[in-house]
Amino acid sequence: MSESDGSQHVGFTDRLIRFCLEQKLVVFLSALLILSWGVLVAPFDWRLESLPRNPVPVDAIPDLGENQQIVFTEWMGRSPQDIEDQITYPLTVSLQGIPGVRSLRSFSYFGFSSIYVIFEEGIDFYWSRSRILEKLASLPPGTLPADVRPALGPDATALGQVYWYTLEGRDPNGEPIGGWDLDELRAVQDFTVRYALAGTRGVSEVASVGGFVREYQIDVDPDAMRATSVTLAQVYDAIRRSNLDVSAGSIEKNHVEYLIRGLGFIENLDDIRQVVVAERDNTPITIQQIANVSLGPAPRRGVLDKDGAEAVGGVVTARYGVNPLEVILRIHDAVDELSVGLPRKAVIDYTAVTRMRLPLAEEQGFDAFTGPAGFDLAGDAWLSWLDAHAPADRPAWVNISKITVVPFYDRSGLIYETLDTLNDAAHPAGPDHRHRCDRDGVAPA
Repeated sequence: MSESDGSQHVGFTDRLIRFCLEQKLVVFLSALLILSWGVLVAPFDWRLESLPRNPVPVDAIPDLGENQQIVFTEWMGRSPQDIEDQITYPLTVSLQGIPGVRSLRSFSYFGFSSIYVIFEEGIDFYWSRSRILEKLASLPPGTLPADVRPALGPDATALGQVYWYTLEGRDPNGEPIGGWDLDELRAVQDFTVRYALAGTRGVSEVASVGGFVREYQIDVDPDAMRATSVTLAQVYDAIRRSNLDVSAGSIEKNHVEYLIRGLGFIENLDDIRQVVVAERDNTPITIQQIANVSLGPAPRRGVLDKDGAEAVGGVVTARYGVNPLEVILRIHDAVDELSVGLPRKAVIDYTAVTRMRLPLAEEQGFDAFTGPAGFDLAGDAWLSWLDAHAPADRPAWVNISKITVVPFYDRSGLIYETLDTLNDAAHPAGPDHRHRCDRDGVAPA
């Protein structure tokens, strides 16, 4: 029996070798097809415009974690015991009935709750998310407090953080120059940089870190409120009702229909100061009579530190299952496009010149300072003058500061170092890609 098997095996090998020798064209085309397929799916950053490449996902850090989804619920101002009794426990009991759930880990903190739902091996990542969302949408009335809305975490894992950066003021030569407040940097991060990077294909979330979130602040005067018989509830209700647009229907005039709207959204501090809280003897009582209105920072519970100084930045998280290297390269392109439109301002070194001695502005025919008190730097005028003159014609104490995205963690450098041997052997352009990461300011790991 064994001799027969051996002869059959040898016979198959002989026939395979004979076929390869006789059908050289078929063998050549097959080898060419396999080689082409290998080029198309190779994990390296090869720029082949004529071929539709689909490289296999490659990462320097393997994601061996469990299929875990996070349910986050915020309830401001509540104690951990209240969070546990009214949010964490009811949600945990409800989520236990989801198919494929292996275990749940819940944590109650001051003001919010976190529930980690861990699924069995083999459960699809996005299928598990849809089951959680389905369960949260079908919670019976009264399960949670009326003003509480649980939210599902981003579709990413803990190893999805592929790009960290800070926003810094840099001069035209790329050297740090500062000149920006933390609230200004945070505003640019929240309303410009974050949205631009979040729209990059493959990015799940862009989280802001550090700085101060700018907000309107109303500091009421208890004595003034007592004198005018105004309560804090009236102040709250007046502000809430004044910050909205309303519709008043439409009217027809000269055979034309006009839509009537009441515009009431708050746009500046004066809009809040003029809000009417109550009326006494046909005299309106406004916010400015009983409170001080100003712009200020929202409360925070953490900071971002860089080289011993506070900074503002963000964390880019890649979506689960995507190719991290492709996502990072798209982020590089998005940052290059975004950098062109980031804000600039004129910066004056007051260690070299005093505020009272800026004859340059008067000589050039513009005001050095502006504002109600005359203490705000006339930024637009200074920028126009600086743009019109070459750096050699400017005094050393004035320069341009432009907000710049500065990465301090870029996993592409680590990925290229991990693929160093294969990259050098398969394509000579590998080291050039790593040098690109060096020029971007991130040293390879």
